[in-house]
Amino acid sequence: MAQINFGGTVEEVVTREEYPLDKAKAFLKNETVAIIGYGPQGYGQSLNMRDNGINVIVGQRKGGKGWDDAVRDGWVEGKNLFSDIEEAVRKGTIVQYLLSDAGQKQQWSTVKRNLRAGQALYFSHGFSVVFKEQTGVVPPADVDVILCAPKGSGRTVRSNYLEGSGINASFAVFQDATGKARERAVACGIAIGSGYLFPTTFEKEVLSDLTGERGVLMGAIAGLMKAQYDVLRSMGHSPSEAFNETVEEATQSLYPLVGRHGMDWMFGACSVTAQRGALDWAKKFEAANRPLFELLYRDVQYGVETKRVLDSTSAADYRDTLQKELDEIRNSEMWQAGAAVRGLRPENWGKK
Repeated sequence: MAQINFGGTVEEVVTREEYPLDKAKAFLKNETVAIIGYGPQGYGQSLNMRDNGINVIVGQRKGGKGWDDAVRDGWVEGKNLFSDIEEAVRKGTIVQYLLSDAGQKQQWSTVKRNLRAGQALYFSHGFSVVFKEQTGVVPPADVDVILCAPKGSGRTVRSNYLEGSGINASFAVFQDATGKARERAVACGIAIGSGYLFPTTFEKEVLSDLTGERGVLMGAIAGLMKAQYDVLRSMGHSPSEAFNETVEEATQSLYPLVGRHGMDWMFGACSVTAQRGALDWAKKFEAANRPLFELLYRDVQYGVETKRVLDSTSAADYRDTLQKELDEIRNSEMWQAGAAVRGLRPENWGKK
């Protein structure tokens, strides 16, 4: 593995230069990858692997959106698309278990009884294995248990690949029954289009991932945006001004620059007034939010968040409840203003 200095700590990562796609294809040439679940990750990973020449099949129950999406994307029933998940598990040598976390708990007995010695059971999240007391997911001792977790949504896994880019991912081995678990994980990681792979453990992956989703990646940023928008509106600013100063400038101008160059570059490139204020207030926000992130991490670490996820997403009326929550966000003034602002972007002129 390549040794890279990450801010003073040297870590080992797997790059495409040392493990190119051709090497991954050669290693996987006799494997059949069975994707169980055609949700966001199943969609992105399966299509990338198929385009890269890997033998891929999909197991997805018939009658729902996942099945319709798979048919739309060219998977053929009876050939490489199977409505019987058990059949797909039996046909695969690497079983990518990509159902939702609640779905993995519900379908585990079906999957487990169809696993056989020598297969690899692949996850893209450490949730089910780490929190086995809540999920019941305890893999048999005679299968490899591996993880490759893209650091982005399944949609981004696919869109980055189509743009000729990639998305970095973590990989881990929980159980090596065959002696080739690590290379199976790395080869699959390259085959799904990862830019590079960094090693982790199942436990570290799930703790960091759940913290990130609830924190800076989605939950915290949504809450911060709403708080600033509401304060600006309460002080008499118009919806368009409040939205532009809260979301549009961030997502369309500043965040892409931070992604390309780093926060230090962003601070150095802005006006002196913005620079001074941002540097000073960053410390205040850090101090105010540190205790909240510590609470969040503890709730993740001790299973409070995983229990909440499993209990709520397993409820019969979850989809209806979820839709109400999403509708509340979409119909709020802030995001209605956002829809109007997006419609005014030059690239959207003339579109409905």
